[in-house]
Amino acid sequence: MNIRGSICALVTPFSADGALDLAAFGKLLDYQIDGGTEGVVVAGSTGEAHMLEHDEYERLLAFAVERVAGRIPVIAGTGEAGTAKTVALTRRAKALGADAALVVAPYYVRPTQEGLRRHFLEVADHGGLPVVLYNVPARTACDLLPETVAALRDHPAIVGLKEAQGSDERIAAIAELARPDFVYLSGDDGTACKAMLVGGAGTISVVANLVPRAFRMLCDAATAGDRTEAQRCDAVLAPLVSALNCAPNPIAVKAGLPPLGLGLAAPRLPLVELEDGPDRARLREALAGLASLANAA
Repeated sequence: MNIRGSICALVTPFSADGALDLAAFGKLLDYQIDGGTEGVVVAGSTGEAHMLEHDEYERLLAFAVERVAGRIPVIAGTGEAGTAKTVALTRRAKALGADAALVVAPYYVRPTQEGLRRHFLEVADHGGLPVVLYNVPARTACDLLPETVAALRDHPAIVGLKEAQGSDERIAAIAELARPDFVYLSGDDGTACKAMLVGGAGTISVVANLVPRAFRMLCDAATAGDRTEAQRCDAVLAPLVSALNCAPNPIAVKAGLPPLGLGLAAPRLPLVELEDGPDRARLREALAGLASLANAA
């Protein structure tokens, strides 16, 4: 299993009545694979994991595993606020055929660094899947610090980190911890190019939902150390990345689905659909500018 390169944090499409839209999800999976995406995350924060019922989570993950059929890794979002719940969901994801688990730092409860260390070790010891740590302080209200990551990376089941804290200082600190058996994956599209150029093995991306081929080009150039080409690709993607920052994820990226024939724009409450107006117009304009690089579904 090779978890690196251009990895898409998939949205979860819903139908007009609010049910799972597995037909649209299948189109999205095909669009990703056809566009060169090298791995997918199912039911992460972009996939509105916390708005899914238990049976919906299972149906979504099982569907992805069957549709992908081993062509690329399927990484299941299994992070919960409690350790026991996280272990149980990770075990269930393994039973459903996931290749790895993306485990976010426990949200809302604000654990200490020692609590974080012990949490992730429990999941690695008992969850049954390779674990990719996920640090996103803006969402969780806790920060998995580099020294704690250093203490965790020797566990044979902890295979990498998705780091969404995109400061220059953090990027440099995490890049120093990367090695062949522990990959550094950017979790922030806006600083992904920078992270990969200094040693990141890839990116778990939101914007890749809409433009997988363009994002694969960026990842290929940056991970190969081709700074000129990577920065060119990054500049091409920048207007779309900026447009997606107009609302909390995944509101804006879901608004980009209908023009590509990949599903409806509506998320589930408490998230609401992006309104018609300047933000949506800017998103449409940015997508149109990338039309030559986007594969029609």
